[in-house]
Amino acid sequence: MSKYIFVTGGVISSVGKGISVASVGRILKSRSISVSVQKLDPYLNVDPGTMSPYQHGEVFVTQDGAETDLDLGHYERFIGVELTNASNVTSGQVYSSVIAQERQGEFLGGTIQVVPHVTNEIKRRIRKVAEISQAEVVIVEVGGTVGDIEGQPFLEAIRQMRKDEGRDNVLYIHVSLLPHIAVTNELKTKPTQHSVNELRRIGIQPDVILCRSDREMSEGIKDKISLFCDVDKEAVIPLVTSETIYEVPLLLEDAGLGDFIVKRLGLEAKESNLDNWRDMVSRLKAPKEPVIIGLVGKYVELQDAYYSVREALCHAALAHNLEAKIAWLDSEELEHGNNDKLMQVQGIIVPGGFGYRGIEGMIKAAKFAREKEIPYFGLCLGMQTMVIEFGRHVFHNEKVNSTEFDTDTAYPVIDLLPEQRSISQKGGTMRLGTYPCQLVPGTKAAQAYSGEVAYERHRHRFEFNNDFRQPLSEAGLIPSGLSPNGNLVEIAEFRDHPWMLACQFHPEFKSRPDFPHPLFVDFIGAAQNMLVEGAQTSLPLN
Repeated sequence: MSKYIFVTGGVISSVGKGISVASVGRILKSRSISVSVQKLDPYLNVDPGTMSPYQHGEVFVTQDGAETDLDLGHYERFIGVELTNASNVTSGQVYSSVIAQERQGEFLGGTIQVVPHVTNEIKRRIRKVAEISQAEVVIVEVGGTVGDIEGQPFLEAIRQMRKDEGRDNVLYIHVSLLPHIAVTNELKTKPTQHSVNELRRIGIQPDVILCRSDREMSEGIKDKISLFCDVDKEAVIPLVTSETIYEVPLLLEDAGLGDFIVKRLGLEAKESNLDNWRDMVSRLKAPKEPVIIGLVGKYVELQDAYYSVREALCHAALAHNLEAKIAWLDSEELEHGNNDKLMQVQGIIVPGGFGYRGIEGMIKAAKFAREKEIPYFGLCLGMQTMVIEFGRHVFHNEKVNSTEFDTDTAYPVIDLLPEQRSISQKGGTMRLGTYPCQLVPGTKAAQAYSGEVAYERHRHRFEFNNDFRQPLSEAGLIPSGLSPNGNLVEIAEFRDHPWMLACQFHPEFKSRPDFPHPLFVDFIGAAQNMLVEGAQTSLPLN
């Protein structure tokens, strides 16, 4: 029978629950304990797939095609597991299911209430993860903060879980901010006390409190939180902002959290072994030569929209003992023809996105990379803009386009997938999840993967138009990755370019700090060879 760890947050959102959950999973896995994870999101959207990146950040895609919260990316990167559509639950999914059951008469005419009907559905979905994964421990993150009105059914459900599963099989972790007051130079515990009091009011007594702060926490503060929140002192864990998110499992392990969880839940565990992870973090923190990558996107003011891309670049750079420095380049600004910023980067990456805004700037970035022989890596939309730009060059016609942006173009080098033409609903209806990609021998793609077949995750409606495959191929475009039947171009690269490659899928979703994605590794290797003067001083980098 699986045991459960429920993680809640207090005081403010974005306090680090997702990283904390992922880190707890890593320290348990280091003891050979099998782990699975779930995110409960209280918003009424059915899934994040149709939500704006400005509100939600990146949409992470699981191997079975679920569009999920970006925290699932943290879980997979830290723990090294492949999650499923059961790992992200929203209020929209829960209420839709309950209402559908009521419409079908499954409640026999009874009055439908939040308790027990909605809470039972939430608990059913929590237990479903345990059934699918057969994990010894299921870690469940409750989105938002304690006190949010939309989160109350979820908190009530996890309160009931301790009664249902037994006290020894459930553990509650609360992540709370300790704000620093500059005038008095002290960390304040009162917000944490209030959020814990709110939890206790609804019947949840936290077993562990993770204290997020930008400064070290004194023993006196630890004693105070232990006393006022009725938590063992050893379970008041400091979580100080670290140089890299990948250091958080080490901080929690060194603070004794792993041993405390094993003891409290009665888990059979081996001795913790985080040696490889410590080595990876040590290499991440060590001074390294930078490699300057220009990320050309339409959401660059909100970098969470490209979280997995940023992390994949970090992982790949580490494989070369380099540090990836990203110049965030707004594609709309590039539309005005100013290439000064592009001239100062060693590689250009164009990630995914939807809609026409900023597209011409991405196309200009692809043109610059092709003409100046700058390494270029296109992801999904980045492949489509690369093909559009090359089509304009080959056909000497600026009307070459995708039917997503120009439905009447005479040169639709990118077009809607045939199975997408009759779809009217937007949510969850794209080509989603893992598909095989047959690699063409002798190409850069095949060399990077060192194999014949790759399995990658997709999220798109539009595709390379085969009507233009022959003329573009004759002009120098190589379809280097194909669907098994050869109908879909999954990877394209250029014959007469040092490294210009783009893929229809999203390889960033499979990159791990200890297992970087081969295409990103190859891209960084190509960028490393580009020498750029003055880039470090004239561009804002992070």
